[in-house]
Amino acid sequence: MSSTFSLDPGADQLAVRDWLHGFAADVMRPAAAEWDEREETPWPIIQEAAKLGIYSLDFYAQQYFDPSGVGIPIAMEELFWGDAGIGLSIVGTTLAAVAVLANGTDEQIGTWTPQMFGTPDDVKVAAFCSSEPDAGSDVGALRTRAVYDEAKDEWVLNGTKTWATNGGIAAVHVVVASVDPELGTRGHASFVVPPGTPGLSQGQKFKKHGIRASHTAEVVLDGVRVPGSCLLGGKEKLDERLARAREGVKRAGGGGNAAMATFEASRPAVGAQAIGIARAAYEVALDYAKTREQFGRPIIDNQGVAFQLADMKTRVDAARLLVWRASWMAVNNQPFTSAEGSMSKLYAGETAKFVTAQAMQILGGNGFTREYPVERMHRDSAIYSIFEGTSEIQRLVIARAVSGMPIR
Repeated sequence: MSSTFSLDPGADQLAVRDWLHGFAADVMRPAAAEWDEREETPWPIIQEAAKLGIYSLDFYAQQYFDPSGVGIPIAMEELFWGDAGIGLSIVGTTLAAVAVLANGTDEQIGTWTPQMFGTPDDVKVAAFCSSEPDAGSDVGALRTRAVYDEAKDEWVLNGTKTWATNGGIAAVHVVVASVDPELGTRGHASFVVPPGTPGLSQGQKFKKHGIRASHTAEVVLDGVRVPGSCLLGGKEKLDERLARAREGVKRAGGGGNAAMATFEASRPAVGAQAIGIARAAYEVALDYAKTREQFGRPIIDNQGVAFQLADMKTRVDAARLLVWRASWMAVNNQPFTSAEGSMSKLYAGETAKFVTAQAMQILGGNGFTREYPVERMHRDSAIYSIFEGTSEIQRLVIARAVSGMPIR
């Protein structure tokens, strides 16, 4: 039975919000500039989050299955209000976990998701590996191959993944590979690569424009062998899906693309991250406009500045409404008939870029320096129109959904 959609979070959701806000304000924000400059994974902060129960499978499961639908959006917004780079280091593992939840069996979920987080005394991270040098938005161009060795009941993976959050430093990697290239995206499947598996190595680590505390790298797969049990969903289910695809019978609701199932489930959460960045920048700009004086009065007394802030606040709230709607729909198994998940990510990502740019403008020269956080927030926001589906891809998904036409 579906829960009633509400814009009034209950006591439990408000308690989680306040708890995470305290962690974001007291632990993340004071360390944000340092880890941005270092461009390194903030292991001490991840460990602190683990000790408090924030970085744990149990915490994210509670939020994910919250019937209100707003557990995950609230958590993401508060953490990314603290800092996007550190926030992504804390929540990056959840994308791999969602991949297992979306495609795996109950046994696989129970086996692998705990290993993705480790323990408070020995924290681990996980990586979801989908993009490739020639296959970003064009997932049909994916070249990583998975070949089944029936004699040993093993899958052999070869290829190179790129733009992988936690790639190479993860304990558990979830890899999307092609098992039947002739079927395009419908011939893809997801595989778990267990810790310490020979043949998996880290390639280039990227030096990025923003979210620099989050580790992003290539993952090289050279003759990686994994047990048959590491195929998410199992071989019987895969064989049935491939047989239907070969017969030209489409699976209800789509083509069964493993990567797209993960991204569709995670898009509202990514939108909530962008809202956290936007809200943080708006609050800095509002405070600055009320205290900064020019020509003998606070600059917020000028309509030019006040109207900017009005637009910023309006867009932040509108983006949050789209994210909450999509999240509630997902939790209650409501179909995204108009690509509501993509709508939420598109608008929230574009809002983060707009609001952080306006914040820099309001702060003037100060906004362009690293003495104020809006410069970093602006850099961090740029990725939200690029990763987990570019804004252009989101618009394509939405246009196809509302028109019913194969728009290209």
